Amino acid sequence: MLLTCMAKADLIEPNKDISPKQVVEIQLKGLMNNDKDFTDSGIEQTWNFAHPANKQVTGPLPRFKTMLKGKSYSMMIDHLEHTVTQLAFGDNWAQFEVIILGKDKNYHKFNWQVEKLTSEGPLNDCWLTTMVSQPISLGNSI
Repeated sequence: MLLTCMAKADLIEPNKDISPKQVVEIQLKGLMNNDKDFTDSGIEQTWNFAHPANKQVTGPLPRFKTMLKGKSYSMMIDHLEHTVTQLAFGDNWAQFEVIILGKDKNYHKFNWQVEKLTSEGPLNDCWLTTMVSQPISLGNSI
């Protein structure tokens, strides 16, 4: 149990110096290596960068884990590679196209949106994920 607590302390926490694209990359790298530090560490890393409004819809954390392991998003867990392309950007929001190559060698496309939190508190001015679309299958890589 002590090792788990120490590993959880190693997860990256949001701060105002992390760019919108870096937020998406941090989340994707975590999901790509989901059990690297401890069981579901990648999902917990992703949860750290979820916007509070998003957490209200997808949470609490055990529910979020179940959602990511479900049929709609399971290809994100331990995926083989990903690309992140910025689609649009505003003062307090950014939208990206994310393409993931899953373990099953199929490509999936997502629309990923982050917003800068502009409320008082420790997450003020941090970029956080507000929305990830359902996947669109792009077919097999072979």
